[in-house]
Amino acid sequence: MKKYIVLCAGLCLTMSFTGCKSSESAYKKAYEKAQAQAQTTQQETPVVQETPVVTPVVTKPVTETRVVDNLDNVTVRQERVSVVNGAGLKDFSVVVGSFSVIANAEGLQQRLKNAGYAAQIAKNEDRNMYRVIASTFATKAEAVQSRDQLRATYPDAWLLFYTR
Repeated sequence: MKKYIVLCAGLCLTMSFTGCKSSESAYKKAYEKAQAQAQTTQQETPVVQETPVVTPVVTKPVTETRVVDNLDNVTVRQERVSVVNGAGLKDFSVVVGSFSVIANAEGLQQRLKNAGYAAQIAKNEDRNMYRVIASTFATKAEAVQSRDQLRATYPDAWLLFYTR
């Protein structure tokens, strides 16, 4: 009886190890079947190129200016300058360029004059810089409005309070 039990146990172990083993041919058949399905799918489905979705660009006219509710919040630099080339400065001026070389300042001044501005050059002796002034005004409100218009062309334009 022991022989039969040992023989049955050995037979069960042999069957369990050989029954779970996958053969290489089964893998090969599954691979070939998947390749055939992929080829038929590619032949049946037309290739469609998707165009990316882009948000439309909204352009605004250059004449639009930003509305400033409180003019007292506008930053104004106070500097002691002397006019090098121009008719003279009023209290508030719009500076569109600063140069350490006067030739560069004169080039920008000429471009501004060609564009219709009464451009001037003033020198800040403390910093040894030539300030190119596009326009000058008696009131801060007028200067802010002019600066906002000039920022379309000169984004770094700033206000100068002329100290004599």
